[in-house]
Amino acid sequence: MADLKLVPPAPRSGAAAPRGAAREHFATLARPRVRTIAVTSGKGGVGKSTVAANLAVALGSLGARVILFDGDLAQANLDLLLGLSPRWDLGHVLRGEKTLDQIVVDGPEGVRLVPAASGDRELADLDDFRREGLYRELSRLSEDADLVLVDTASGASHLTSSFARAASELIVVTTPEPTSYSDAYGLLKVLVAQGLTTTPGVLVNRAPSLEEAEEVAHDLASLTRRFLSTNIDSLGSLPDDPAVGQAVRRRRTVVEAAPRSPAALAFMALAGRLWARPSDPAPRALPHERLRLSA
Repeated sequence: MADLKLVPPAPRSGAAAPRGAAREHFATLARPRVRTIAVTSGKGGVGKSTVAANLAVALGSLGARVILFDGDLAQANLDLLLGLSPRWDLGHVLRGEKTLDQIVVDGPEGVRLVPAASGDRELADLDDFRREGLYRELSRLSEDADLVLVDTASGASHLTSSFARAASELIVVTTPEPTSYSDAYGLLKVLVAQGLTTTPGVLVNRAPSLEEAEEVAHDLASLTRRFLSTNIDSLGSLPDDPAVGQAVRRRRTVVEAAPRSPAALAFMALAGRLWARPSDPAPRALPHERLRLSA
């Protein structure tokens, strides 16, 4: 794999540009051609990364070839949740020191992790060109995968919304706490305003009961339909299970550490439903790209 280039190549001197080439900028670079699921949340502390890690391992156990991409570039923790110790991370790729396939770490159930850095705030604000270059390299890396699972940063940062809108599917993680689903609604409001083209799915984590989780999902769906003219899918809920925290402290997923626990069974059920869904691997252009390309 070629090194990730952070500057656009200069046109060849005297070469005739093909029709429309003037608009073929980094904005047209391919997204991952496989099914891509972004996992995000309106606020931190709702278990988003734990969901992403467990869902990746659960899908892997079902036979899916999964790439888990740590899209929280500056506050990464998926390596800890999977019990891995990467030598290199995305910071090395973006500085041109390594290629994406050189930093990949093999995890449980065949999951391949693309680790990010921790504490490097510079990585949280990538310019458009480096972000598009990252998409291109991820597209190449995922050629032999069935699924790319992207764990974004929490909130509605430019990078998070970019990952969310580039994915073919979106999972918004919330909890029954009013501040949590209020922030989830706020995130959806931002994404819809930016031209979100997918129907987001809402997953209620740490639910004390199925009834309470259903109430949260129903309320959030009503709000988005009424005020955002957008439908959302309910992906169900994950129980408030002490086995999850125990697994985190052991640097393992609950799917591995306590496979018969309520949380592990819920993760496996969710993975089964997602894996059974028809896939739509077609790359998607972001809204600002569609405007630029049609200008």
